Amino acid sequence: MWFRKLWNVNGENFVGFSRLIRRNASGSSRSVIDMAVRDGELRVFIVSGEVSGDTIGSRLMASLKKLCPVPVRFSGVGGLMMSKQGLKSLFPMEDIAVMGLLELLPHLNRIRVKLLETVEAVLLFQPHVVVTVDSKGFSFRLLKQLRARYNQQRFDAPVHFHYVAPSFWAWKGGEARLRGLAGFVDHVLCILPNEEEVCRSNGLAATFVGHPILEDVLELKSKDTSPHEWKIEGNCEDFRRRHAIPAGAKVISLLPGSRLQEVTRMLCIFANAMGLLKVSLPELVTVIHVAPNQHVKNYVAGITNKWPVPTILIPGGSLHQKYDAFSASIVALCASGTVALEMQLARLPCVVAYRAHFLTEWIIRYKAKILYISLPNILMDSPIIPEALFQACTPTNLASLILDLIHDDGLREKQIVAAGKVIRLLCAPTRNSDELLEQHQGGKFPHNTPRTLLAGVFLVKVAEAHENHGDCHSDPNNGDQCREDETDAVGDDDVDDTYKIVNKVAVTFSARTGEVEPGADETPDADDTEDNESSHVIVMGH
Repeated sequence: MWFRKLWNVNGENFVGFSRLIRRNASGSSRSVIDMAVRDGELRVFIVSGEVSGDTIGSRLMASLKKLCPVPVRFSGVGGLMMSKQGLKSLFPMEDIAVMGLLELLPHLNRIRVKLLETVEAVLLFQPHVVVTVDSKGFSFRLLKQLRARYNQQRFDAPVHFHYVAPSFWAWKGGEARLRGLAGFVDHVLCILPNEEEVCRSNGLAATFVGHPILEDVLELKSKDTSPHEWKIEGNCEDFRRRHAIPAGAKVISLLPGSRLQEVTRMLCIFANAMGLLKVSLPELVTVIHVAPNQHVKNYVAGITNKWPVPTILIPGGSLHQKYDAFSASIVALCASGTVALEMQLARLPCVVAYRAHFLTEWIIRYKAKILYISLPNILMDSPIIPEALFQACTPTNLASLILDLIHDDGLREKQIVAAGKVIRLLCAPTRNSDELLEQHQGGKFPHNTPRTLLAGVFLVKVAEAHENHGDCHSDPNNGDQCREDETDAVGDDDVDDTYKIVNKVAVTFSARTGEVEPGADETPDADDTEDNESSHVIVMGH
């Protein structure tokens, strides 16, 4: 039985990581655990509705397949990256990728149909775990309808995870709305530190797993990367040579978004801004980063036929090409979203732009309680990155902001220095960071990456539930019985074996990933149960 695999691992525990998981793990229902054990596999239904969610969803899938002691089978909705991990999407992810408030109205009927289709697919698949990734509008409606169907039809209810907390911090009354999620979300996987504390204070089980953007570093650099080196330096010379960029040309990276409606709105503004810049920068070359979305690809290919300056198209999905282009660029112009964090990793100064339907913009102005829209500015509580928002997002304003950034070394340096601070805030939980830095200074850094930590939460919940309920399982012929060999493996029930199991799970991660070095055995510290009291806020649309 696979619990014994978790227990019978030679070696010592991994100090920082096991402590982190032990603090954040919570028990799962016995029915779900019994189902997974009985079936000999872990069935995961996973849903993502946008490009960034497709990327982090694929990384979670890869990590679960690598770390889980039993086979993992997936079903759900996703894009190209998740399909590479074996997911056959129920329908194209783009069918539910709609951004904005008023912009949603024309698509309501289609989304309603896709929602019903997804609910039926979940019930047919009978998963042990349902994971929704961002896309809170679709995700929360799905989880809510599923919970109602479980109760109505008396199904064995899977555990509901939501990865990427909703932007409660951005809206007036946002925290109060969190309380309503507890009825259909079992666990929230948070990507910034303050989210965990606020979720828990509103009755939601939550774990801060770090921001998934950090995994770009681990995919492109050595796994021996130290915590002081969270940045990515692409190959500037190779990029310029491959694309025959003249030696004196200025390169600007353009990132207009990932959804078609977003790209169609932003790219026209970007094009006009580049036309204005051509006067001051006669050898200007632009690099447009194209999301892995066929509709977006077709649109970009068409509009660039009349582009005002020479341009290079970089296909989405290639981290190497993306960061090589960043390295060759002097500045970037990007739509609001995760891409602002990619600029921080690349240490590339940028300008953030955002436009929406005028009624959506009015609602945002009325309901928002934050001053900035980009995550770096919000975390630093300062306008480090120039933002051109709503009616101020015009070609003239964008061209002016970009020229200021190009010609002012001080402005660029200010962004570069702030980038290091922003990235450190996104790393492993703050309550463990000092300890981990101290323990591993000069050696390998334990990669508590979002995907590994999330997979750890899954497995520890299983192990903890196993401990809480003993090793008794219902047998249709013999009734309830305990399997003596597996009970012996766990040990005496009178001692606190939960900690031991979690420690052994951490060692299993170490053995399977080769990413960590085992440390000495530990006992829980008095402060291990303290909540994280750090205070940060997070960004619109992550």
